[in-house]
Amino acid sequence: MAYEQKPGDFTLFKNDKEGNDKRPDYTGNGIALDGTRIKISAWIKQGKTAKFMSCRMQEMTHGEPAQHKAPAKKSDEDLPF
Repeated sequence: MAYEQKPGDFTLFKNDKEGNDKRPDYTGNGIALDGTRIKISAWIKQGKTAKFMSCRMQEMTHGEPAQHKAPAKKSDEDLPF
């Protein structure tokens, strides 16, 4: 059975920054609570006492793919926290 996102759900994948430190560390997509398809960007930042994620949500524009391609290798070891 294929996974179906529901309102309030989103999925993030590790992003290849390709030498550009301003690119998000993680990107993905989801569905806002009102049913709008959204894209998510997340950056890992260092606070005074711990690391945290700073995130941005944007509505998907027409013509953007609804699903993000999953990385070839899934590993929780890539998570920085």
